[in-house]
Amino acid sequence: MDYIKQRIIEIGRPKAEMVKDLIKKHGDDVIQDVTLGQVLTGMKGMVSLLTCTSKLDPEEGIRFRGYSIPQLQELLPKMQEDGEPLPEGLFYLMLTGELPTKQDVNHISEQWAQRAQGIPPHVFDVINALPKDAHPMIQFNTAILAMSTESQFRKAYLTGMEKKDYWGPTYEGVMDLISRLPVIAAYIYRRVFHNEEYIDIDPNHDWAANLAHMMGHDTTEVHRLMRLYMVIHADHEGGNVSAHATHLVGSALSNPYYSFSAGMNGLAGPLHGMANQNVMHWIHKMLRELGDENPSESQIRDYAEMTLKAGQVIPGYGHAVLRKTDPRFTVQLEFAKKYAPDAHLIQLVDKIYNVVPDILGKTGKVKNPYPNVDAISGSLLSTFGITEYPIYTVLFGVSRALGVLTQLIWDRLYGLPIERPKSQNLKWFVDKVNYQQ
Repeated sequence: MDYIKQRIIEIGRPKAEMVKDLIKKHGDDVIQDVTLGQVLTGMKGMVSLLTCTSKLDPEEGIRFRGYSIPQLQELLPKMQEDGEPLPEGLFYLMLTGELPTKQDVNHISEQWAQRAQGIPPHVFDVINALPKDAHPMIQFNTAILAMSTESQFRKAYLTGMEKKDYWGPTYEGVMDLISRLPVIAAYIYRRVFHNEEYIDIDPNHDWAANLAHMMGHDTTEVHRLMRLYMVIHADHEGGNVSAHATHLVGSALSNPYYSFSAGMNGLAGPLHGMANQNVMHWIHKMLRELGDENPSESQIRDYAEMTLKAGQVIPGYGHAVLRKTDPRFTVQLEFAKKYAPDAHLIQLVDKIYNVVPDILGKTGKVKNPYPNVDAISGSLLSTFGITEYPIYTVLFGVSRALGVLTQLIWDRLYGLPIERPKSQNLKWFVDKVNYQQ
C-alpha cells in the first residue's frame, strides 16, 4: 500500500470514530443560535460544515491546517531555498495535518507525473467537439466529466464495499484527477489561444511547473509564479461556493469527477472564481476612458468614485470574512516587486491599492475596504505573459482542486451522510417573526 495512504489510515480512522462518538453522545446539543437574517442572506456566519483542510481568520487570512501563508512560505519544501512553496507539500499538509518532508513532496510529484499519462483519448475528443470560442471553463468542466469514465470510486462501489472503506477509492480518484488537471488546462489553453500547438508533459518537472511548461511559459519566473498561484488559491474554508458544492454533491457518494465538476460550475460565477477577469476588465476600461496608460493616483481616485456613484462595485476589493488586506494579495504583490518591479500593471495595481481602501472606507457601507486575492492575480499573470483573461478561472480551478478534493477524502473518512438541510416557504418565516408589512 502507498505509504501516504497508510498514514491516512493511521490518522483518519481514530478521527472517524471520534465523529461517530460525537454524534452519538452530543447529537442533540445546541451549539449555535441561527437568525432569520443568516438564513436569508446566504447563511453567512452559520457553523454548519465540518471542514478540516483550512480556516479563514478575519485578521490573518486563510490558515491551512493552522498554518498561515507566511508560515507556509517558510515551512513547506521548495525547489529553491529562496523560492515558493510547492503545491504538493500543501496537498500533503491538508491531507494529513502534518508538515511534509522533501521526500513526501517528491513522492507526490512522481505519482502525479505518472498518473497524468493516463488520460483516455476520448477526453480530448470531447474537448475538440466544443467550439473553440466556448469559454475555457465550459471546456474544462466538460473534460472533467468526460474523465469520470475512469472513476475508481464508481468501479469499487459497484463491486460492493464497506462504508468505512469508501475513502480508499476516493483517494485514488482524487490523485488521478489532480494529476490530470494541468494537462487538461494546458490543452485548452493551447487549443484556444495558440493554434492547437500542444506541448507534452515533462516528467522531470513538479506539478505546477509542468502546467507552466505545457502552457508554453517555460521560464524559471513563471514556474515560481505558478507554484505560488497554486498554493494561495488551493482552499478557502468549506463554505465558499466551490468547496461547498464539491462537498454537497460528494455527499450523495458521487465520484470525485462529478463532485469537482459541481464545484467548478460554482467557481465559474462572477461572484467567485471569475472575479479575476472582472478586475482586468475594470482596469482596462479605466485606462481607455481616462485615455492615459499611466494615470496618477488622483485620476484613479476620481474614476473609482465615479464607479461607485454609478452603482457599480470596484472588483477585487472587499471580502465577506476578512477585515484586513488579504495575505494572498500581499504575497503576490511581494512576488511582483521581487521579479517585475517595473512592470506597468503592477505599478498600476499598487496605485489602486493606495487609494481605493480609503474611498470605500469613507462610504461607511463596506466592512472590508481592502483588496482580496483577485485584485492582483490577473495583473500578475498578465505581467509574466499569460495575457489571456478567460484562462484565469481555469488556473484557479486547477489550484482549488487541492483543497476541495482533499476535503472530499476526509468526508468519506468521517463517514459523513448525504447533506439535506430543511427548507421552509416565505410564509413560515413571516409567521415565525410575526412580520407586519
